[in-house]
Amino acid sequence: MSADAMLTNGGGGPCWLLVTVVWSLHVLDDSAAVAALPPVIRIGAIFTQEDKDSTTEVAFKYAVYRINKDKAILPNTTLVYDIEYVSQQDSFKASKKVCRLLESGVHAIFGPSDSHLAGHIVSICESVSMPLLLTIADGVTDLTGRHFVTDMFPAREHLGQAFRDLINFLNWTKIAIVYDDEEGLLLVQNLMKMSKADFYIRQVDQHTHRQVMREIKNKHIFNIIVDIHPRNINGFFRSILQLQMNDYRYHFLFTTFDLETFDLEDFKYNSVNMTSYRIVDDENHRVVNVLREMERFQRVGQNMLHKSGIIRAEPALMYDAVNVFANSIGSFEGSSDSMKSANISCKSSNRWANGTLLYNRLNAVVIEGLTGRVHFDEGRRSDIKLDLLKLHQEKVKKVGFWTPSTGINITRHSVFYGQQSSNVTLIVVTRVEKPYVMIKEDKNLTGNSKYEGFCIDLLHRIASQVGFHYAITLVPDNKYGAYDPTTKQWNGIVRELMDKKADLAMASMTINYARESVVDFTKPFMNMGIGILFKVPSNEPSKLFAFLNPLATSVWSFMLLAYMAVSFSLFFLARFSPYEWRPHTEENYRENRFTISNCFWFIAGVSLKQDAGITPKATSARILGGIWWFFTIIIIPSYTANLTALRTVERLQKPIQNVAELSSQEKISFGTLEGGSTMSFFRDSKIPIYQKMWKFMEKYPSVFVSTYEEGTKKVLGGNYAFLMESTMIDYAVQRDCNLTQISGLLDSKGYGIATPKGSVWRDKLSLAVLELQEKGVIQMLYDKWWKNAADICIKDEKVKEFKPKPLDLNDLGGVFVFVLCGLTVAVIIAILEFCWHSKKKSTDQQQSVCTEMAEELRYAIRCDGTKHKATLKRTCNGCSPITTYVPAPMHMNHVTSQIDNVPMMELTKPSISIDHEDK
Repeated sequence: MSADAMLTNGGGGPCWLLVTVVWSLHVLDDSAAVAALPPVIRIGAIFTQEDKDSTTEVAFKYAVYRINKDKAILPNTTLVYDIEYVSQQDSFKASKKVCRLLESGVHAIFGPSDSHLAGHIVSICESVSMPLLLTIADGVTDLTGRHFVTDMFPAREHLGQAFRDLINFLNWTKIAIVYDDEEGLLLVQNLMKMSKADFYIRQVDQHTHRQVMREIKNKHIFNIIVDIHPRNINGFFRSILQLQMNDYRYHFLFTTFDLETFDLEDFKYNSVNMTSYRIVDDENHRVVNVLREMERFQRVGQNMLHKSGIIRAEPALMYDAVNVFANSIGSFEGSSDSMKSANISCKSSNRWANGTLLYNRLNAVVIEGLTGRVHFDEGRRSDIKLDLLKLHQEKVKKVGFWTPSTGINITRHSVFYGQQSSNVTLIVVTRVEKPYVMIKEDKNLTGNSKYEGFCIDLLHRIASQVGFHYAITLVPDNKYGAYDPTTKQWNGIVRELMDKKADLAMASMTINYARESVVDFTKPFMNMGIGILFKVPSNEPSKLFAFLNPLATSVWSFMLLAYMAVSFSLFFLARFSPYEWRPHTEENYRENRFTISNCFWFIAGVSLKQDAGITPKATSARILGGIWWFFTIIIIPSYTANLTALRTVERLQKPIQNVAELSSQEKISFGTLEGGSTMSFFRDSKIPIYQKMWKFMEKYPSVFVSTYEEGTKKVLGGNYAFLMESTMIDYAVQRDCNLTQISGLLDSKGYGIATPKGSVWRDKLSLAVLELQEKGVIQMLYDKWWKNAADICIKDEKVKEFKPKPLDLNDLGGVFVFVLCGLTVAVIIAILEFCWHSKKKSTDQQQSVCTEMAEELRYAIRCDGTKHKATLKRTCNGCSPITTYVPAPMHMNHVTSQIDNVPMMELTKPSISIDHEDK
């Protein structure tokens, strides 16, 4: 009977004992090996009743068989195993059977696969220094600080790190974790320590799968980590199918290493995202060779492999555990250390002398097994490699790998962001905002047909190009989405995408850092920035004395002071200079024409470019007059030019010119759209001027508005500036001539299509946006909704700015007031002169004042009177008389001397002194 046939007859009965005797006799023939190792080494194994005749037990037996047959590891030693079966609930009997194995002289114990039983067995093995090899996670059985325990399963911290790296790659922020035993709870603890995502954790059993999954669905959680024992997976799958959660929106991450062995027929054709790690790389040629040998061996009836030719993780770990033990025993060959039989008992306190030595050899083993490179650090598996699997195109494919040193490495990104089926309907969330999304006035329309606008047209073209159907929904709170530092929650459209209530958002949604950290954006389909919307300044009101505006008040003041100073200076210069004194007509004395009144009159006439009738003759007076002439040729043209510029061009009052002036005053309030990206820009800005503006807006919450229409109405109301996107400003300004944009843009950003993190549609949407931009389709849509509207405001700012304005009475009324005032003063002075003259004349003629005033008035109102009676002897100061009459007694020489004293110019002028009397 062959060894293969004997091995397949099962158990630890007579057949296995016969195999042991045969191999023992074979070893006795080799006398060179007895020095280091005994010819037969016994090993024990603990399996639960559920694992009897399982793939794990068969793999254990097959591993012992291969080692004994090949003789490559233990050429002179035979492994003989002893298996005990225990119940999962009976830890007492399990302890007794372990003690029986110890008394039989085993060199190591394998198993069990149950974590509860493992805790008791670990304590027993430690007390007697017996090496124990486990193939389960070190969750319940904490191996930290434990000796004599070697675990083939990857350490919990490594698994937690692997899952955390995958979650970060997938950009999960809200996760549900479903587990069915305490080991899953320990995994949850590791993930919560390492990740900042929000977790919803529920424990399930075979009767509560559907209830828990319904709760997860109602909470709109689409990312689910499944930590369920493989024997309960089918019940979990039924719950998913019953709740119709088998579509592309859901992503299931399984903690088991055996995803390839599940029946996924109901999920392959619905684009369900299923991801998991595996520890056996069945694409490795060495592993493939081993699996082929196993497949040939199992033809006799015992199965170690799945029907698809894949080995599960637990039997693979057991196979590697036996090989690790064999290699540790084989390391004694040729060494000075000897391996003695273990004569120990649970009834005594004696320890096995070779237990520590064997445990150290186990930790030093480095082999390439079915589960990759096997290496230990203080009894714990280290330097592992996990393959990343994902269900894609009806198959489970390897899409990457993970190692503790390099982290996660994705080799097939297209699996996560590749093509999707075109026969799918995406939920598109948006909000009503002119002209991007508007509701048609026809109330009978339903579905997508009741919406119109720039974004609706763009969405239709993108959907046709990418290949999907869509259903438009409005965001409940009518907000784009902003982060609230108080509640630490997002709202608006961003919240809908994070909760995966929608597949994409098509709206005038600004791309910024905060939103990009929680959702994904496509390439921007429109670029813009933040501007200031303000009411068009009203025309400057006309003022009565507007003609004084060309010169400042200070200039007018200094001109008045200069006028008075020059006038008085001319008066004093004329009096001190002998050349300004002229002979009088009647007496032998001289007179000076530059009196105070004449000086003021002369300076005024020069200022207004008029002939005053007198001119200075002294050099000093002429210098002063010339300086004043030069002064007037500068001031008068400047005044005239500025008056023309100010009064013939329409000037607008602009209380603010830029954002700096806006921030430095409080008369005009300013605000933004509440819950929008503009508000977030000012709130998170580090620029001092924007921080100052944000403090003002925080101080007065009433400056925030809920819609752009509300903000526009506040601007039209006056004393309010609305900070908004430039595209919305363009739309508002082109439709209302009372609105304008102040200054330039405060920043530069863009509108993009938002999708949930890790969405498979983002890249396709980005490509579609770029193609539509290159073809000019987006510009055509912009012109359609911005420039081709019937209610567009037609205005030409350049023409308006330089259009001359005719001067009216409101502009020049002050000049007429001055004329009226001058006329009034002149009349008053004339009356006073008339009264004074009449009084003086009445005194000379010795008659009453009233009579004289009546006569003067009677003469004044005569229209044909050209001569006036002589009342007073008057002299003409406007000329220099020449006296031709010489008294007879005077000698001729005396006359000549008097004539010599008169200037030649005066000699040529006639001098007449006439007393006028009425005829």
